[in-house]
Amino acid sequence: MAVTYPVIGQWFRRPNGTLFEVVAIDEEDSTIEIQQFDGTIDELEIDRWPKLMLTEVSAPEDWSGSVDMDPEDYVGKSDGENPSGYHDPLAFLDKV
Repeated sequence: MAVTYPVIGQWFRRPNGTLFEVVAIDEEDSTIEIQQFDGTIDELEIDRWPKLMLTEVSAPEDWSGSVDMDPEDYVGKSDGENPSGYHDPLAFLDKV
């Protein structure tokens, strides 16, 4: 089995099915920072990486896993209304 190296932004699946994304690699501390699909941040030792038996996967289409929103907050909004808790980041810019 070929070893897949960690790449920032790449998603992986553990043998138990959980998904995570590599968000940082600290070569000085020999650690890899990952974010689980549910948003939990964790840190792994680089020397453990080859032993984890990971599968490289595409980013999940369902982005809601790491966002603290219930399905009723973002599903079924067909009237053009923004979900509760939604804030348009562009609304804070000055309009010229």
